[in-house]
Amino acid sequence: MRALISTFASIAALVLAPVLAAAPAQAQDRYETEASHAVIMDYDTGQVLFAKDAETPMAPSSMSKMMTVLMVLEAIEAGTLSMDDELPVSEYAWRTGGAASGSSTMFLELGSRASVEDLLRGVIIQSGGDACIVLAEALSGSEAAFADAMTARAHELGLTSANFANATGWPDPDHYISALDLARLARILIRDHPQYYGMWAEREFTYNGIRQYNRNPLLGNFAGADGLKTGHTEAAGYGLVGTAERNGERRIIVFNGMTSNRDRTAEAERMMRAAMSDFAVYDLFAADTVLDPRAAVFMGDADTVGLQVGEDIQVALHRRARRNMTVSVVYEGPLMAPIEAGQEIGRLVVEAPGYEAEDYPLYASENVGRKGMMGRIGAALAHMIRGGS
Repeated sequence: MRALISTFASIAALVLAPVLAAAPAQAQDRYETEASHAVIMDYDTGQVLFAKDAETPMAPSSMSKMMTVLMVLEAIEAGTLSMDDELPVSEYAWRTGGAASGSSTMFLELGSRASVEDLLRGVIIQSGGDACIVLAEALSGSEAAFADAMTARAHELGLTSANFANATGWPDPDHYISALDLARLARILIRDHPQYYGMWAEREFTYNGIRQYNRNPLLGNFAGADGLKTGHTEAAGYGLVGTAERNGERRIIVFNGMTSNRDRTAEAERMMRAAMSDFAVYDLFAADTVLDPRAAVFMGDADTVGLQVGEDIQVALHRRARRNMTVSVVYEGPLMAPIEAGQEIGRLVVEAPGYEAEDYPLYASENVGRKGMMGRIGAALAHMIRGGS
């Protein structure tokens, strides 16, 4: 049996009705992007507002340096490293990530020492590969060992698509992570390390007499933008993990595969505008809500049982898709007594044009006992008289 709850702006009492045919998806109800991989996430709930090939592992280039930073911040909070520690610049770090490498660098000098605080800014603002390697060697002894530790920690955090071969994002067939897991990583950095988060919004950093600028195109160009990380390699194209907060709402965007820096800049602003303006997270039901009407029960000491929501239910949608959203209850009815409170007896199904249907379990809100012998006989006779319907 299926019952329709609502098709428009408010969730009203459950009304028994045939399921309406879903309206065809409208082009304006969906965001489109030329990026090869993309995701828009609501920060507060972690709900995905938009996704394009978001779960496929990809080459993240320097965007994977967010994981390097996370490892360092966790070491600082664990007391194994401090912001004031001075770390040595090895020849390997200098050659592999320094000026001679041809990649983004902090311009650390061979044999010099740099503070952890400066190295973090070198990673976050300048995307310095040399700074990444110095930190990796300090924490794990070698970049390879650090990459293994990055992968293990990522998996512990639920970022199961991740596999890291280095600390810098240098191209390697064994170095990859999905856009969705990059968004989750960004959420972890913002949520769990607020005391250091301000570094991501810093526009420039001068080290060794060399002034360098943050490449994040959102900073200074999109009100409320305060992070996070760009990335670029020939193989992966141009990518960005960006975030902004407006009116108490924060969004995270991730995309990769743009063909030029100019295209990345344009797509960053366009995607963040859409993230803030075109999408919303709708609160449908609070946990323990009992829906109305109740489910029919056969052979019970009560004729109906309440259908109870087991969790807060929130749905992330394009605002224009919301008008054609349907919320319905599905259960095999009438339900056969006895029924125990907390027993799963149905599903709540949320559908909208252009989106995959989402469903949630519904539970019995109370016990329903079985009728006595005479009651069961009477119910069976009534069922026969009605023709078994």
